[in-house]
Amino acid sequence: MGCLAAALAGASPASAAPPTPISERPTSTPPPAFIGAPATSQPLSLEEAPPPPRHPFMAPNDRSNIHDDAFQTDTADTQGPLGRDMETLSTQEFADCASVTFDSQGRIETICVGVDRPTLKLFDPRTLEELASMPLPPRNPGTGSIFNDFASGGYFYLDHLDRAVVPTTARHLLVIGQTSGPGFAVERDHDLTAVVPDGDKLFAVMPDWSGRLWVVTTQGRVVTIDPNRGELRVRALEEEIANSFAVDETGGVYIVTAAALYRFDAGAQGEPEVTWREVYRNSGISKPGQVNAGSGTTPTLMGRSYVAITDNADPMNVVVYRRAARVSGPRTVCTHPVFDKGASATDNSLIGTARSLVVENNYGYTGPTATVGGSTEPGVQRVDLSPDHPGGCRTVWRSQERSPTVVPKLSLHNGLVYVYTKDPDPNRDDPFYLTALDFRTGRTVYKRLAGRGLGFNNNYAPISLGPDGTAYVGTLGGLVLLRDRVAPARVTRPSLGFSPTPLTPRPNPRLALGLRGLRYPPGARPPRARPCARLSFNTAIAGPDRTLVRRTDYFFDTRTRPVVRTRSPLSPLRVVRRGLRFHRYYRIRALTTLADGRQASLVRYFRAC
Repeated sequence: MGCLAAALAGASPASAAPPTPISERPTSTPPPAFIGAPATSQPLSLEEAPPPPRHPFMAPNDRSNIHDDAFQTDTADTQGPLGRDMETLSTQEFADCASVTFDSQGRIETICVGVDRPTLKLFDPRTLEELASMPLPPRNPGTGSIFNDFASGGYFYLDHLDRAVVPTTARHLLVIGQTSGPGFAVERDHDLTAVVPDGDKLFAVMPDWSGRLWVVTTQGRVVTIDPNRGELRVRALEEEIANSFAVDETGGVYIVTAAALYRFDAGAQGEPEVTWREVYRNSGISKPGQVNAGSGTTPTLMGRSYVAITDNADPMNVVVYRRAARVSGPRTVCTHPVFDKGASATDNSLIGTARSLVVENNYGYTGPTATVGGSTEPGVQRVDLSPDHPGGCRTVWRSQERSPTVVPKLSLHNGLVYVYTKDPDPNRDDPFYLTALDFRTGRTVYKRLAGRGLGFNNNYAPISLGPDGTAYVGTLGGLVLLRDRVAPARVTRPSLGFSPTPLTPRPNPRLALGLRGLRYPPGARPPRARPCARLSFNTAIAGPDRTLVRRTDYFFDTRTRPVVRTRSPLSPLRVVRRGLRFHRYYRIRALTTLADGRQASLVRYFRAC
């Protein structure tokens, strides 16, 4: 056991006691406790939102980490509050208990990040009584604002053995198990100080599908750790990292920096190897609502094929890529603008199903005081992959709710999107609400008051849906729960028995290759004669889907390598008559790639005359 682990080994069980509620701002005119009407469960079908695979080295989906699963979908395959006779409860911790996980007994295991240090805690999920506690290494002084420093244990995960795997400020990665007290004990201490220098910070950790540990740092180092031998491998990107990352069952590790989105895979010796890199649009501005001048989203994996982020353009775009190690044609599927120019930013992960994404607007959040009497720009938006739509994606709906900084969640069992809203309030009562939106329409279904004042500001913490349908929100004051007084019944998600329209085999592109400038031989006319190449001529891509074409490669005669790629996908190719043999037939093939990834091979023959 290392020196750091020895220093923490004395962590003891906490004496169970009723929690002290988070202090609320006094008011003479209390805001309404409930707005709207209770919901009826409208579960998503298994075809609309197939569940991500269970990671073999993590706790079950919906229990393992801040974003619910290894795909980082922020979807919960469980119930959430329906708005029926709701009740709230809170515990005052003077720390933000943001990342909420659930152990095999259903207890809450979380890290509460305070001004001086983070603390690993175990809570009763019904009463919020503290069951165990372990102080973690303190914050490093002089390392920026404490309100946007998430490198203090915010991105830990719970493994398949109920152990918290925690990156610490001391540049050690701790594997912390539970004891029978209940309590905590360090089982493994991985010292990364040899490969992560002083001044850099461990930011997030996830295991790949073989159990190898991956760690990213704020200064752009990617480290792999053999979990048995403790061997370290490192690759320095020299690009800032301010988000967690996703992993999939093919071995892919998807990391976004302030410059680009990467897929990594482990090399022969377990070293991190770049499989592909895609630069995204970036205004170079750290907008109010973001912690750096780059993408604000953890990569979200969609089904088996895609990975999505937001860029840092103005206005911001949702960008979807094909995530396979190798693809034919462009990797980008769509780049779709969201919210308004000069008022679009997010620093929270996307909700992702196989074909749909939900993004919220955080523009205007400059810190906790931004919500004192005020709020952020409005906007929660659903974007769907849509092969028949120009650009490959389309907006399904846009809500005007204001959700300053929450990681939103979607219950697949009831079809509600949960956000944490705060409207401008000139009286400065500053009520915060758990707000439920209809996933299919974007309509606000209900709003339930969580509490009033700064102590109920979540400051980038997520909503977490528990196994019994309770919603938990970490706040600057501690931890809040909101639930139906009678837990909603679990439902069986339907199977349509067939794939809905967005998932049906996509039709062949409606395209044709035209040859403009062919002429009839002297004295010859149809129907017996056909035009031929007497002079030079141009090609043309035609058809209803021509606006979706993103790349065109031309192949001449029988060549297997393209002879030319035009400057733009729809630019004509000029075929020069000189050099063509008289009366010989030639073939031109145009290989087109569309924005949604479909390809079409268009072939025309002509004769030189």
